[in-house]
Amino acid sequence: MPHVSQIKIPATYMRGGTSKGVFFNLTDLPESAQVAGEARDNLLLRVIGSPDPYGKHTDGMGGATSSTSKTVILAKSTQANHDVDYLFGQVAIDKAFVDWSGNCGNLTAAVGSFAISSGLVDADRIPENGVLIVRIWQVNIKKTIIAHVPITNGEVQETGDFELDGVTFPAAEVEVEFLDPSDGDGAMFPTGNLVDDLEVPGIGTFKATMISAGIPTVFLNADEIGYTGTELQEAINGDPAALERFETIRAYGALRMGLISDVAEAANRQHTPKVAFVAPPADYTASSGKQIKTDDIDINVRALSMGKLHHAMMGTAAVAIGTAAAIPGTLVNLAAGGEERNAVRFGHPSGTLRVGAEASQKGGEWAVDKAIMSRSARVLMEGTVRIPGDSF
Repeated sequence: MPHVSQIKIPATYMRGGTSKGVFFNLTDLPESAQVAGEARDNLLLRVIGSPDPYGKHTDGMGGATSSTSKTVILAKSTQANHDVDYLFGQVAIDKAFVDWSGNCGNLTAAVGSFAISSGLVDADRIPENGVLIVRIWQVNIKKTIIAHVPITNGEVQETGDFELDGVTFPAAEVEVEFLDPSDGDGAMFPTGNLVDDLEVPGIGTFKATMISAGIPTVFLNADEIGYTGTELQEAINGDPAALERFETIRAYGALRMGLISDVAEAANRQHTPKVAFVAPPADYTASSGKQIKTDDIDINVRALSMGKLHHAMMGTAAVAIGTAAAIPGTLVNLAAGGEERNAVRFGHPSGTLRVGAEASQKGGEWAVDKAIMSRSARVLMEGTVRIPGDSF
């Protein structure tokens, strides 16, 4: 029986922050995948190698973790005063599912670089040397992000001495600004409260800060759920019962935040909300062996992504952390000491990260003007990716 041959699709494999993903120019995709729908989802699933019941992504470009099962589609921006439209797809590992409900803050650091190198930024805007400001329209969440991309000899500068915990080698620093990162469709605090009692049937009732900034996130106190806030991945990812509890908490948090209308819908919304737990500063040893001291950080934060404890910190969750830390009375702010601040340095499993945020009250409601952090990005491979021609 004859089989359909493989097709080639131009693609670039990039690291952005502590994530990796396959980047596409919209116009390079097959025509049926240039629009949202089943064809696009099936194509991206096959590129990544999902669904994979073995959980390895052996037959695809994915890395079998939430940080490495990612796809990006970029296009010349349709928005005034923007350079590029950025669409992010989080590909499930063991399910035939692509989640389009949120952004990836880490891969955002690579968007500007890809846009410049692939001709999506007007050539006359690129300096011979210096920093190019790339204005990004984040399609998933309908927000503006600004990337400050270093340029040397008219090309993107990728190498450098900027070190980022969770990334093995140094690279060039890319500053990323998330403008007005709160949820554009509702209040930054969907329940109207800085802290709520979140009732989770069969598990308990917990203090929770539920915030939509960067990405919808449910923050809990570590000690209330039996943790110290200094845990590494194996402490949670090797405990199936703990993962099930966190998923149940996430589902009821999504319901309370109004992201879903029935708790069962959470299974088809894996990317959002995130669940994180916070604790005051404490010494611990990061996954790299680096010693993190109490004086190095303002707070410890651990966050789960796609059902597993993240090896470092999602960029969008870092925006949520920075925003919540800047607002007196949230669990994040209280764990960080309860004082007013416009930046916070937090500990995560791979080390530390600093994020700044400017928050203010407008008409009795909290708003955040922008959050800022530094990441790095690098092209790992470019060329074409192949998939069977009948897979989408």
